[in-house]
Amino acid sequence: MPKVDLESIEQVNRTGYPPPFDREVAGRWYRRLAPATGLTDFAASHVVLKSGSWSSQRHWHAVEDELVYVLSGTVTLVMDEGEQVLQAGDCAGFKAGVRNGHVLKNLSEDEAKLLVVGGRDDADWGEYSEIDMKFHPGRYSGRNIKTRKDGSPL
Repeated sequence: MPKVDLESIEQVNRTGYPPPFDREVAGRWYRRLAPATGLTDFAASHVVLKSGSWSSQRHWHAVEDELVYVLSGTVTLVMDEGEQVLQAGDCAGFKAGVRNGHVLKNLSEDEAKLLVVGGRDDADWGEYSEIDMKFHPGRYSGRNIKTRKDGSPL
């Protein structure tokens, strides 16, 4: 596959989080790398976190593994065990099915850039650790269904 010009890939900050849970990710910008390179077996994104923004709400995946590599800047990884600072050159992995939610928060004054790689299984589902919300299968087929953990509508 030839080199891809990162600037030629649309950078967006869309989110499937309903209010008020969308506020923390308002400064998260990303480029989907897999579609731009023709890859279909896994997802990869170039993510920019502006100062004060989060990568997501704290969550875990039932079916998909996830890997994050810090390209530049500093982020704080939050999991059940507490917080851990990650800087450029650091990486972290999250095994599918482990109910230990993760989120990366940019608590610094500078932006941070990340490479995020994960599965692309449409059967994936998961929950959010600190809010009453879960996501359901179908994210890759265009359904972005989120409910409360008991299945009731948000």
